[in-house]
Amino acid sequence: MTIGNAGQPRLADGTPPEPAAGQDAEPPQDAAARRRALTILALSSLGVFVVFLDTTIVNVAFETISRSFHTTTGRLAWVLNAYSLVFAAVLIPAGRLADRYGRKRIFLIGLTGFALMSALCGIAPDSGVLIGGRALQALFAALVTPTSLALVLPEFPASKRHVAIGTWGAMGAAAAALGPTIGALLTEYASWRWIFLVNVPICAAVVFFGLRLLRETRDPQASGLPDPLGVLLVAAMPAALSLAIIEGPNRGWSDPLVIGGFVLAAALLPVFLLRTRVASRPVMDLALFKVRQFRLVNAATLLFASAFYGMLLGNIIFLQTVWHYSVLHAALATAPSPLVVTVLARTSSRLSHRYGPRPVLTAGALLWTAGMAVNASVVGGSPHWTTHWLPGALLAGLGIGMTLPVQSGAAAQSLPPARFAVGSAINASFRQLGAVLGISVFVAVLGTPGASTAVASFHRVWWVLAAVGLAAGLVLWVPRLRRGPVSAAAETA
Repeated sequence: MTIGNAGQPRLADGTPPEPAAGQDAEPPQDAAARRRALTILALSSLGVFVVFLDTTIVNVAFETISRSFHTTTGRLAWVLNAYSLVFAAVLIPAGRLADRYGRKRIFLIGLTGFALMSALCGIAPDSGVLIGGRALQALFAALVTPTSLALVLPEFPASKRHVAIGTWGAMGAAAAALGPTIGALLTEYASWRWIFLVNVPICAAVVFFGLRLLRETRDPQASGLPDPLGVLLVAAMPAALSLAIIEGPNRGWSDPLVIGGFVLAAALLPVFLLRTRVASRPVMDLALFKVRQFRLVNAATLLFASAFYGMLLGNIIFLQTVWHYSVLHAALATAPSPLVVTVLARTSSRLSHRYGPRPVLTAGALLWTAGMAVNASVVGGSPHWTTHWLPGALLAGLGIGMTLPVQSGAAAQSLPPARFAVGSAINASFRQLGAVLGISVFVAVLGTPGASTAVASFHRVWWVLAAVGLAAGLVLWVPRLRRGPVSAAAETA
């Protein structure tokens, strides 16, 4: 803790400490402070929106890009997975970099680099350059996410922080849900390349205003850089697992490459845990996982993200290949779900603050499961959008709207205020790792069906996604194990 202006105590991230029991709450903000706080929230949320938009905006153009580069679905899956893998690996150390060198500086560097790499993706001459550009794009995107939240929190008093976190999380969830629709409009009326090029003016505007409006904050106790070996291990484990899952159906599950991928992923996990314990500056603070809510919410995030991202890609491909919808028609057909998410996101965050995250997340998981079950039971080979597709889409949208925005806030708010940024970074990492697994599982479960077996293959995909989404709700109800006094004291601390 440090001493700020007028002798007021400050935490390491520049925020005032929570008032202790029996103390008066913080004084209300004046009008100018409220306007400034809302402006900073808008800027930071826009940065998060454009970053998370690119996790899903490519989905609707997947078939178009594949035809443009004359490549396979398995290879092109790495356009999605390269982004998610690098994003997940760099998110946590990015928070450390921001603590040491300044949140404003890292935020603006991240947006500038993200814009440049988006331009590279937009002019990519082949799939190899596109995959490399996506990996570099994710590197800079990871600098934006934790810093954006860390810039917002000092602007709000403790009593209003849950509103700021809910809005910030809702923007990320809305971006992921709206990505396919925005991507379709750009692909249909311009070119698939504009799904990347559109980022450039948005980032430029945020950087322009951010230079003038954002305040620099640092953690005076931050020193050194996160363990680079730990960063590589965070990326290598899911990469090996994803490679094995994607290549399994084509090569055969007994193929040496496939077996080697599974073995390598399993072997790297204990290596990562050991390295995290012995490194002087570990990439991930495992002590945070002693907080039960943080631990369970991140497990639920990994599971639900796997189902969510698998569904986003699967639904678009189904509509284009089985129902033979155009890119724009497919995006409009999937629009009800993101519209429901956008409308519901703020409300679900408020419900979580009032009743706790567990009942809200459980309800979301049940609604999601019902939506996927409707798809698997009702949707057939002939297009019947209103009667067959829409009911499942609305149920799934309700489930997503009650899950993704709440998970982000629930993970961060289970920690002390000084750990909000790193907590949100870890949660976002679990979401991106879930994206990698979800896309990989979708490719593996779908396989390469013919015209006569396509509908049955997609039914199988939807049942798998229903089960994974249900597991995301059930994991929150894992009973508390009996612990000794040391473990309980550690969690309280």
